[in-house]
Amino acid sequence: MSDIEVTSVCEEGYTVENEIDGEWSLVVDALSEDGPSANQVLVADYPSCYVPAFRVAAQQTGYDDVGRIEVEAEGDLDEDDDLVSMSWTLKVEESLGDDGQEIVELGEEICHVHSALREELHADITLEDDAF
Repeated sequence: MSDIEVTSVCEEGYTVENEIDGEWSLVVDALSEDGPSANQVLVADYPSCYVPAFRVAAQQTGYDDVGRIEVEAEGDLDEDDDLVSMSWTLKVEESLGDDGQEIVELGEEICHVHSALREELHADITLEDDAF
């Protein structure tokens, strides 16, 4: 048995209904009519994985609670609608001072999505601490 099991079904058109580990449903639509496109899901998935990794990295660096974290993520597509780049603004409530960049990089090492993506598609992350 695999660690992650997904069943993806497309009855017609471009909408795919995904059942994930028998517990979760996710609709992905290439045309963004019935749900987000695969590229939109990827741009959302990456920070969804990175934010918990950032929190762990902050704890490992001595910050018990960094407070609210908000990511403004952007993705750029080429003429074939292939995702070619991503960038984020990572807003963190806590002031991190000189430790901020170290925590960002440690978060990248911990994040599973970051590890899975080819290097040229890794997000360019801009940190704004003490943001709220």
